Amino acid sequence: MIILKDILYRVRMEAVVGNTGVTINNLHFDSRKVELNDVFIAIRGTLSDGHDYIQKAIEKGALVVICEELPEQIINGVTYVQVDDSKKALAYMSSNYFENPSEKLKLVGVTGTNGKTTIATLLYNLFTKAGFKVGLLSTVRVMVADKEYSAIRTTPDSITINSYLKEMNEEGVEFCFMEVSSHGIAQHRTTALEFAGGIFTNLSHDHLDYHKDFAEYRDVKKRFFDELPASSFALTNVDDKNGEVMLQNTRAKKYTYALKSYADYQAQILENQFTGLLLKINEQEVWSKLIGNFNAYNVLAIYATAELLGLETMESLKIISELNSVSGRFQYVVSDNEQITAIVDYAHTPDALKNVLETINAIRTKNEELITVVGCGGDRDKTKRPKMGHIASALSTKVIFTSDNPRTEDPEKIIEDVEAGVQPQNFKKTMSITNRKQAIKTACQLAGKNDIILIAGKGHETYQEVNGERHDFDDLQIVKEFLKQQNK
Repeated sequence: MIILKDILYRVRMEAVVGNTGVTINNLHFDSRKVELNDVFIAIRGTLSDGHDYIQKAIEKGALVVICEELPEQIINGVTYVQVDDSKKALAYMSSNYFENPSEKLKLVGVTGTNGKTTIATLLYNLFTKAGFKVGLLSTVRVMVADKEYSAIRTTPDSITINSYLKEMNEEGVEFCFMEVSSHGIAQHRTTALEFAGGIFTNLSHDHLDYHKDFAEYRDVKKRFFDELPASSFALTNVDDKNGEVMLQNTRAKKYTYALKSYADYQAQILENQFTGLLLKINEQEVWSKLIGNFNAYNVLAIYATAELLGLETMESLKIISELNSVSGRFQYVVSDNEQITAIVDYAHTPDALKNVLETINAIRTKNEELITVVGCGGDRDKTKRPKMGHIASALSTKVIFTSDNPRTEDPEKIIEDVEAGVQPQNFKKTMSITNRKQAIKTACQLAGKNDIILIAGKGHETYQEVNGERHDFDDLQIVKEFLKQQNK
């Protein structure tokens, strides 16, 4: 039995109409899901305003309405709670409703533009191999110990987060690693969660369709660290120019990691090959199956986090050497006859694409072709499109521009935006094939012995989103099929 007043703890209320001593069932911010004696929280979103659906929620049985603005018509028997911020209210109420589950395990948030999924997933794998029950909230999947759920978005809503954390409590989970997106922070989805630590990876051009400029994007990320408690740790990449900024106002214990700068946790790349990395971390050598400079940062971050959470150093290093790459992150296959290497990577920002291409160029002999297949998503930040075109054409020997997830945009118009960034000297390297499957097939046909194909942008995604519909599409499976055909 849950009493309304018990889940209003820490919620900033401006007015109450009705009885807060009522017994309630579930919390909802979607009026379509409301049932008898539920609480409806009216959220103002970018596309719709929950305040417009208060009457509908009441008709469906809502006993309580949480809103920023009281409706003109007050229904007798319904309790109305006016708050200063519905998103914050939802966060606190969700945490209270599920009995503050984040306080009963060690929750670590990972934020930044690139590397969130890799770091969170590798930490989940590392601590699982170390014998702990572990949780994971990531873009790719949600794990409650060994039980898997599909992920819908990078940072789920507050109700979903707390329901998973509650299930983790019930399963005896000790550690949970969570991707924290800028959208999640801005919309207070992580507010009211008790974090044991926070990790900052890097900051580059992304989500400027949502945030008005880069400064706002940076400051939203910083807010995550500003809100960390004194009992937690804040671990930041100081090779990134915004790394120190993240630590400026945090109460958490401050730690740094870097490859180029002085830091608490430092690494040096001794070997960088397609088979993996040999790193020297704080005078200890470790081999990792992960590839490239950007993964050296990821390995360093998980090593530091493991130590900060109390894992023994030699055990941590041993397990790190056993960890495999994350789905859709520099996954590669090699064809049997021609030894063509096809790499699939989620790189969908200019910085991530640059990192992957520079990694490949650092390893390859330059006697082989590097053929890149890349596009940009529709209904997203348009300013990064020409940058992606410039980077792909400058750092590859051949480029095929193609469709990514066009969503509601014309895919050919998106490709034109990407092509606008190609400099004249690189124009002859490029071609455009709107159909992504045909683009991958063409890359395979163009590739000769020992050549390298990079298919960027979608990584782990097994669909292509066109006009609101998702169609089955898996880059890795498709390139495997075409390479297999060439082997015959």
